[in-house]
Amino acid sequence: MYAVIATGGKQYRVEPGQQLTVERLTGDVGDELALSPVLFVGDDGDVVTGEGLAERSVRATITGHERGPRIRVFTYKNKSRQHKRRGHRQQQTTIRIEGI
Repeated sequence: MYAVIATGGKQYRVEPGQQLTVERLTGDVGDELALSPVLFVGDDGDVVTGEGLAERSVRATITGHERGPRIRVFTYKNKSRQHKRRGHRQQQTTIRIEGI
């Protein structure tokens, strides 16, 4: 059985026991989260979408907070000696899917 959840503007396919890195979520390490699925597929292959998902949720536990890899951003304009160099590191949360 698996579910598709949406968090941080992205969708992820999750199964129980899976560890996943997503964009920063509020909460401390060890806190339980209830994520609402977008799509659910059971063990027997039945697909549940839309209004059938009202009673379903995905339980997850926060296992850590970290920062992602450094990304270099460099803008340049030809023949005018204009350039800017910036960096960015995205805040990330690691979660473990407990159950659906």
